[in-house]
Amino acid sequence: MDFRIPEELTQLRASYRSFLEREVRPVEEGLGDALNADHLSDEVRDAAHELRRRSAREGFYACYLPEEVGGQGVSTLGTTLLVEDTGASGLRLAQAVMGPPNPEAPSPVLLDAQPHIRDRYLSPLVRGEGSMCFALTEPEAGSDAQAIRTSAEHTSAGWVLNGTKHYITGADGADFALVFAVNDAEKRAHGGITAFVVPRDQYAVVRQQRTVSDTHPYEIVFEDATVPDDHVVGEVGFGFYTAMRFLNAGRAYIGAMCLGLAQFCLEYAVDHVKQRTAFGKPLGKNQGVAFQLADTKVEIEAARWLTYHLAWQVDQGEVPMLDSSIVKLYDTEMAFRAADRSMQVLGGAGLMREVPIERIWRFIRILRIVEGASEVQKLVISRSLGL
Repeated sequence: MDFRIPEELTQLRASYRSFLEREVRPVEEGLGDALNADHLSDEVRDAAHELRRRSAREGFYACYLPEEVGGQGVSTLGTTLLVEDTGASGLRLAQAVMGPPNPEAPSPVLLDAQPHIRDRYLSPLVRGEGSMCFALTEPEAGSDAQAIRTSAEHTSAGWVLNGTKHYITGADGADFALVFAVNDAEKRAHGGITAFVVPRDQYAVVRQQRTVSDTHPYEIVFEDATVPDDHVVGEVGFGFYTAMRFLNAGRAYIGAMCLGLAQFCLEYAVDHVKQRTAFGKPLGKNQGVAFQLADTKVEIEAARWLTYHLAWQVDQGEVPMLDSSIVKLYDTEMAFRAADRSMQVLGGAGLMREVPIERIWRFIRILRIVEGASEVQKLVISRSLGL
């Protein structure tokens, strides 16, 4: 079978790359050291928000959503290619202009909301004028998401939610939270977990949780948070199924981000070892250096076809749960090796904040845990072998 990227997607990629160079790179270069701080300043946040709006106007930010809600109806493969280019640019702010896999971007789960709720909450996100947070993880429910304890009780006033969520990216600036809560403790994931749109004034952001990366999530608390019946997303009791419908595409996007970041790290390291001399010759002439980068090249190409194939399967209407676990495992581990090797061959320079490899290394380290840790993916894969 002769696999080729369709011409329309090749043109879309070229347009998106042009946008990154024309709009994003000058802004990022103008911010300078502000991007290397432990906390993102208001200046950086404002710049990211403005770039998000520009991206939305040009049709990139929410391109993966259908046209009837303001998206472009771009296929999973097409979006995967754009996410790959986001990572390959090496730009910190590029992650603000492409929706996936950013949990602050409009979630396709919201497509199951009632039309007037979509108009109220989803439409501003598509235009890049707001943000949301995805509230699933809890102190006692990480990889085992079905173990969530946040409760949802139906009353005459609507639904009343109580509980705590943590590691919630973007909760401090979100306009609302997409919350998963237990409405039937016996059924739980089998008809007892419901998804809700919860406005910002119905929950408290209680503390920031610092990470190794430069993006820090938050803990949020619901104390008798009340939402109307029409704020249920999808069917009552089937919120977990709603979220799982979009899991495979999400894994393709995480894989694509890793693929792009690994490519950037490789190219950065290759340029360095060609120019840096040691003991009378370029570093790249040493096999101990060159072979590490050769290994990275091989692993990137393997990841590329795994990732593209997963995206293609989703577009065919398949439910490739096993392949999505393989991509999540392989791509995140591969990208971390790529960043680590690049940091190693750069030597002391690789540890410096002004060199992007250090930031990427920290970011990819997070991706090996979030959205299902590597060990969970190995569990899924081993079960497919009957073990």
